[in-house]
Amino acid sequence: MQVDLPERNRRLRRKLRGGRLSQPGVLLLVSLFVLGLPLPSRVARAVTLAELRAEPHLTPEGLIKHFANFKFELGRETRSPDAFLARQAGDCDDFATLAAALLREKGYSTRLVAVFMPNEVHVVCYVAETKSYLDYNRRKEASPLMKCDADLGVIAASVAKSFRCQWRSVSEFTLRNGMRHFVSTVFR
Repeated sequence: MQVDLPERNRRLRRKLRGGRLSQPGVLLLVSLFVLGLPLPSRVARAVTLAELRAEPHLTPEGLIKHFANFKFELGRETRSPDAFLARQAGDCDDFATLAAALLREKGYSTRLVAVFMPNEVHVVCYVAETKSYLDYNRRKEASPLMKCDADLGVIAASVAKSFRCQWRSVSEFTLRNGMRHFVSTVFR
């Protein structure tokens, strides 16, 4: 196979200049180039917060599908929406807080729910209109919405079942200035 190195170099520089690649993407392209393998014709670009906000008919199910290829990356703090989207990686806090805010902007009634289990804390976004919650762990599934009653105990039982354990407490909370403010808590 004949490789046109100047053309390959131009394509790589164009992608790098466009700022469309994350650090892992750059490493992949450089590795492919060094090994003499064909470069991918299209590199997946991260969706932006502005693009999500601009979607006129964004639904809970449509929203979670944007995250199907995101990686799980546990963080100590909740990432900003822009950082979460740009990295295409994060955890349940990052997703649930972004989902709640975006869907609220679109007119949905959302609740942030934290389920406390013996070795886990998991956060989901409950959407009243669909009587379901969005769970970052289900982002790759064909039917990612978890149908569920709005009762905190029922939500906690459903989440805990997916972790194959019991829940100890569940809290609804809001975020203000990066701080959690608990609305209500139920103990098992």
